[in-house]
Amino acid sequence: MAFDECLDCIGDIPYEIIEGDIATYRESAFLERAIVGERIRLAMGLNLRPNDKRRPITEGIELANIPEKYYEPQLINIIKFACNACPTNSYEVTNMCRGCLAHPCVEVCPTKAVSMVNGRSVIDQDKCIKCGLCAKACPYTAIIHHERPCAKACGVDAIGSDEFGRAEIDYDKCVSCGMCLVNCPFGAISDKSQIYQLIMAMNNSEDIIACVAPSFLGQFGKNVGFNDFKRALIELGFKDCIEVAIGADICTIEEANDFLEKVPNDLDFLATSCCPSWSIMAKTNYPDYKDNISMALTPMVFTARLVRETNKFAKIVFIGPCSAKKLEASRRTVKSEVDFVITFEELSGMLDAREVKVVGTDKSQNEEATGSGRGFAVTGGVAKAVVDLIEKIEPGIEVKTFKADGLRECVQMMEGAKKGKFNGYLLEGMACPGGCIAGAGCLAKPTVSSALVTVAAKTSKLKLSDESIYADKLHLLQDLD
Repeated sequence: MAFDECLDCIGDIPYEIIEGDIATYRESAFLERAIVGERIRLAMGLNLRPNDKRRPITEGIELANIPEKYYEPQLINIIKFACNACPTNSYEVTNMCRGCLAHPCVEVCPTKAVSMVNGRSVIDQDKCIKCGLCAKACPYTAIIHHERPCAKACGVDAIGSDEFGRAEIDYDKCVSCGMCLVNCPFGAISDKSQIYQLIMAMNNSEDIIACVAPSFLGQFGKNVGFNDFKRALIELGFKDCIEVAIGADICTIEEANDFLEKVPNDLDFLATSCCPSWSIMAKTNYPDYKDNISMALTPMVFTARLVRETNKFAKIVFIGPCSAKKLEASRRTVKSEVDFVITFEELSGMLDAREVKVVGTDKSQNEEATGSGRGFAVTGGVAKAVVDLIEKIEPGIEVKTFKADGLRECVQMMEGAKKGKFNGYLLEGMACPGGCIAGAGCLAKPTVSSALVTVAAKTSKLKLSDESIYADKLHLLQDLD
């Protein structure tokens, strides 16, 4: 409907998706339509509607069309009436309890929260400290651990509960990694999108250049190479397509130089910067170590600056695997570089709308990027790229590395760094388990994408980042600050 510029038709979408008056998944078709309506608003970059009066789905769209606005904050949102108020962290005795005479669950409980009542084990939730010892001790596995899926997936403990037991986000903690939205079984959590604004720019015949993350491999088919992907985007309406691995190469060069110059004399350790969720978490929760997080621009920004050198007035779109890049692009220092950010999932919707197929006929790679740059998409790839380059610059030097994927592991890594465990190390942080190939906006199974990215990195004609034809652009692109 956006491609057809039928703004008035958008209100019909809930009725096309949810037909008739019989609900399929929830208690009523009216509730299902209401949820679809709110998800449409989020897909258009708009805020959820308050429930105090009737409002059209497209209310406020004129504000979302302002070029300076990426989306109406906040980025990650919970549709409250779609939330099932899942049980939070607690232990419950099920009917599998046999009322055994040994009752080890009672014996191991440190707070006497477990007792035997009428021959069955009972847990006093007011006394329970959620240690889990009772569940481990039960020979019948009769005690189960409840965890809200979105909260379990959140590595920074940003998910709480409102007065009705529904999920609620603490935005002071949230780093927009998107793990909660892909782990909510009820579709109650969603991020905002710019697909509507991007399509409007396409309709206005503006030059749109796509910068695609190296994790695109596998997202649209195992046999789809860069040229296949680029051909589909041009058919969709893009002017050109650039692989962000070239920006990753420049990022690698800067971080390698920074490590050699600053560790260990100025800094005890250096951590990578390409994942915005990891970077925000580390700098916010560990402010004393903010200088230890590399100040290198991310591959997305480096690539956008390279594109701007020859396409000053083009609109630049980053296409990638995660929600966090939307947050990064909305920062004041990045707004002039990247005009739109969409995920692979959102791109898939645009391709479907125009019936454009991504056909795998040419598995050949873009020869401008190196294997090191492509490796950024998988866990350990960033650190490996930097270390390989350091070893080339300073042969014989040993650089110890440690990687963490998933924000809980990242927190543990930073706790270790505080204690001096990683002095002299290069640390790699990734918010998503498995790296970028497991981002919230991906389509393919991480194992599939990871294997294809690894093969592409190994078979690249150019190996190390300093072999890139853009290797000498680092200082020029830095000066744009």
